[in-house]
This record gives sequence, structure tokens and C-alpha cells, in this order.
Amino acid sequence: MLTTEEMELLLPEMTLIAGIIFAILIPNLGDSTLRIPLTRTRIPIFIGGTRFKSTSDPRVPARIAIFALFVAFIYSFLEINGASGEVGEVGGVIEITSFTRMMSFVFYGALLLSAIATTYRMPARTSARAPRENDSESLTEALISALMDNRRQVDFHILLMMVGLGMGLMAMASNLFFMFVAIELAGLAAYVLVAFHKEEEVGGEAGAKYFIVGSVASATGIYGMSLVYLWSGDLDFDALANSWAAMDGLDPFAVIGVGLMLVAFGFKVSAAPFHLAAPDAYAGASSPVAGVLATASKAMGFVAIFRVLIQVTMPEEGEALWFILLAIIAVITMTWGNLAALTSDNPKRMLAYSSVAHAGYMLAAVAAVGSGLGDTSTTELVLVAIVFHLTILVLFKLGAFLVLAMLETEGRSHRLEDLHGLAQRDPLIAGSMFIFMLALAGVPPLSGFLSKLLMINGIVNISAGTGSTSADAIVPWAESVDPVFWLAMAIVLNSALSLFYYLRIGLVMFFEAPENEKPLRKSLHLRNTILVLTILTVFFGLGPGAEYLLDLVEGAVSDL
Repeated sequence: MLTTEEMELLLPEMTLIAGIIFAILIPNLGDSTLRIPLTRTRIPIFIGGTRFKSTSDPRVPARIAIFALFVAFIYSFLEINGASGEVGEVGGVIEITSFTRMMSFVFYGALLLSAIATTYRMPARTSARAPRENDSESLTEALISALMDNRRQVDFHILLMMVGLGMGLMAMASNLFFMFVAIELAGLAAYVLVAFHKEEEVGGEAGAKYFIVGSVASATGIYGMSLVYLWSGDLDFDALANSWAAMDGLDPFAVIGVGLMLVAFGFKVSAAPFHLAAPDAYAGASSPVAGVLATASKAMGFVAIFRVLIQVTMPEEGEALWFILLAIIAVITMTWGNLAALTSDNPKRMLAYSSVAHAGYMLAAVAAVGSGLGDTSTTELVLVAIVFHLTILVLFKLGAFLVLAMLETEGRSHRLEDLHGLAQRDPLIAGSMFIFMLALAGVPPLSGFLSKLLMINGIVNISAGTGSTSADAIVPWAESVDPVFWLAMAIVLNSALSLFYYLRIGLVMFFEAPENEKPLRKSLHLRNTILVLTILTVFFGLGPGAEYLLDLVEGAVSDL
């Protein structure tokens, strides 16, 4: 049993567990009774029977999920500073620090935005009724669709909270086995969410592909974990780090095991060549779910990479054995993602390949850390840049998917033509989408520029071994610079390449004629959410907003 103190430490996760239980029980509350044997006395049991009017409202599951995720989100934010420098342990496999709360803040924020958007993407209609014989064919289809959406509310929001629970527990894991279990809890729920809209052909196909590739990747990672256990005899991260540091030479079990685990983590972050199912998954899933895959799921994968590569296998001095391999994967990933996005005519697939490219940028930064050239301050600078990028990615990457979610309420968003003339139909939403695209490209003064600048600056500092150089020293420095420097150049060149497809979105929104000239649906809460994300994308790019968020991230990374 958990103590009161442990339950307080796990309040966000306990809130999600309570939300899952309430989402199961409350919609089933009714006037059912049970007769006491051998008597005529009946006592109420409240589960079953005719459901109460208040609990049979199809909007209840969404409200429960939004409330639970909001509480988890707010508490995680409050605990980022509260847990700074402190470690709370639960059950020997969970450690709560400011870093874990920073990551759960990212996870729950992305899932909260997804839950809000889903209330419009898959609305619950209290007025829905069964079709009648004299209803037209189109009306019958609309009524059946509305009834299906009502019936699926509980399932969807339970799965969404399960994803959050898995991600939160994963971030706090201090044991490799527990971390894999948490990843699979989040992953299995995510597979179902990708294929949730099974009435659409692309949804079922995308879910099947994502599940098959994800299952193979997970099996590979778990097999690698078993090899690591055979080598070490312990799966606690601290014990693994000590065993790795004391290892004389390279043990095949340890090296192969870590390599196989990187396959599983590569799938989670959509790194090439493990990204092949990602574009189909993003295109087939609803836009809010695709946004979660592009932000929270990616952040989960990088936390796992930090745990294994930085916390366990990083030597105290010298180059890590995975440095060259990860650097090659990073360059291939960012280049492949940007080139594929250039040729995509589906906005969701384009954003999927964009997500692949961003994974490459962050993997390049991790590879620079593995070069062993930097000191503690430069290494921390790079890690701060990665975590900062993962945090603000929720603003403009998920914001772009929420704009597509508004189009999906009209049955659109799978073609580039669906964005044509969006500025004429809704100037505010088109302007927000354009800002999101510029932030993804890394255009100043937006937050996406700051995060890329921090990564590039950190990599350059590691490669040079010092801070910035003077103008007249650039040529001799460039001749003597370490090859790690070219990872920074790869980020710069790929960011320039990405401008072409990001600006193409702006071009079609502002200069093409719309296929449908009607204004977008109001979708009040979703619209307001998009506008808030737009403001924050600018706010965290410069000035006090950027300084405040960077301070939070620096405090969290110091506890990593």
C-alpha cells in the first residue's frame, strides 16, 4: 500500500487513475436494484438498469478526462520547482525529480490539448437519435455517425488517460524493466487511438501498420533488455551505470543489448530507418491524436534515450561508443524527413516527415554529447536545448495539428487543397498556422528559432571546446574544428531546406482560391486554444517568457 506521502508525490498519476475509474463507472450509473434472497426487499446497486439522465450525457467522459488531465498538468507544473534538487522515491522503481515533473508537464499538456480538440473532432451530441424509416439516406448516415461518436466517448478518453499514465510513469522510472512496461502501456493505448476511427479506411490501415512495426520494435527492445540483464544481473539505472563504468572492454551482451533497445527508442522518436510507419499513422489518425504522437510520444522516446545513453552508457571522459552511429542516424533522419516532406501533398504526412526531421535535429545534439569533447557546462547546455525544444514543440507542432482538426470537423485536411484560401475563410486561424510553420522552420523571433539556436550553439561549443570565436579567427578555427561541428551545419542546412515546404503552406493559404468559401465552423474552445498557442509560440521566443521557461528547463536538466 502507498503511504500518504507517496500518494501525494504521485498525485498527477493517481488523478489519472481516478479519472479512468470514474470514466468507466459514472456513465453506467442507473437505477438498478438487487433483491435480497428469500425476501421481496430490493436494494439499489446503482450499476446498470436505466441510466440517470445526468450520467448518461455523452459529454461526461470528455469532461472527466479534461479535468483529470488539467489537474495532472497543473500539479506537474507546480512541482517542477518544488522538486528541484530533491528526489522522491516510491516502490524502489519510481523517482520523482524536477526533471520527471518537467516531462510529465509536457506529456499532460499535449494530452489535455488533444482532449479539448477531440470534443470538436469527435463531438458528443445529446440530441442524437436513432434513424427512422422516412429519413433520407444522408440523414440516416449522419444520425448513425452521431450515435457512434456518442458510444465511443468513454473508450477514447479512457485510452487517452492511459497514454498519459504510461508516459508519466515512464518518465519517473528508475528501473529499466519498469520503464519498458510504462512505455508499452502508453504504446498499446496509442495504437488503438491511431486506428480509432475505423469507419475510415485509412484509419484501420494506419493502425495496423503502426501496431505491427511498433510490436516488432518493442519486442526487439525487450530482447535487448534481457541481454542487458544477463550481463548486469540488475536493471536499476544506477546499478547499470556502475556496471558499465566498471566494464573491462566491451561485453557483447551489454553492447548488443543497448543497440537493440535503441531500435525501440528509435521507433518512438521516428528516427530513420525506424520511422516508416509514422507517416501512415499520422495521416490515418485524427489530427489531435497525430499531434500527441508528434509531441508527447516523441518526448517519451527522448527521455528513454537520455536514461540509457546519457545516464548509463556515457563515459566519464572520452567518446561514447555510440557517438558515430548516432551521428550518422541523425543526419540521415533530418535529411530524409525534409526531402520526403518536400514531395508530400498531404498536410498531415508533411507534418509527420517534419517530425522525423526534428527528431534528427535532437539526435544530432545527443550525438554531440556522446563525442566526449564537451565539459559539464556545454553538455548541460545541449541537454537544456533538447528539453526546451521538446517543451515548446507542444505549442507549434500540436498547434498546427489543431488547425487541421478544425478542418477535419468539415471532413477535410487530407489534401493540400483543403488549406487553399484559408486566409479568406478565417484570417486568424490562417495567421496562426503560418506562425506555427515559421516556428517549425526556426524563423526568429519565434520559440522554434531559440530552441534550434541553443542546440546549434551547444554543438558548436562542444566541437570547439570553447565559447564563440571572433570573426578573424573563423578560418583557422574551421580548419581545426572537430567533425562534431558538421552536425550543427547539418541542422542549419536542413532547416533552410525545410523552409520550402513550410512556406508552401503559407503560400496556398494566402494566395490560392478556396474550394469552399464558407467560414470555418466556430469551434469556440478549439479556436481559443489555437490562438493561445500562437501567442505562447511568440512569447517563449524572446524576452522574459523565454528566460522564464529556460530557467525551468535548466533546473529540471540539472536533476537529470
